[in-house]
Amino acid sequence: MKRRVDRLRADGVIKGFTAVIEPAAVGWTTEAFVELFCTGRTTPAQITVATRRHPEVVGAYTVSGQADALVHLRAADIGHLEQALERLRAEPFVTSTRSMVVLSRLVETPTAVPL
Repeated sequence: MKRRVDRLRADGVIKGFTAVIEPAAVGWTTEAFVELFCTGRTTPAQITVATRRHPEVVGAYTVSGQADALVHLRAADIGHLEQALERLRAEPFVTSTRSMVVLSRLVETPTAVPL
């Protein structure tokens, strides 16, 4: 098994190892998906740099459709979520946002490949 994992790492299939944390265990149980609408010349690199400044951001994606990006936020409660949204909205390239608060997680599958 170790040789197979070493080979997968050497081939670039396995990029690293990650601890999967239960959000409830650290008290961050409020989640939202936020569509970002940006100024015309905003690049994915700018969005990446900006969203990495916010600890509440657990994922950021470029998407098709009207929005320029989709951001996944986790926070301790609605007040904390509101503060995170306000900070995200204050980024100079963000013109508007549209938010959806998660009520419950129905399916959540970590990326995994059988070894």
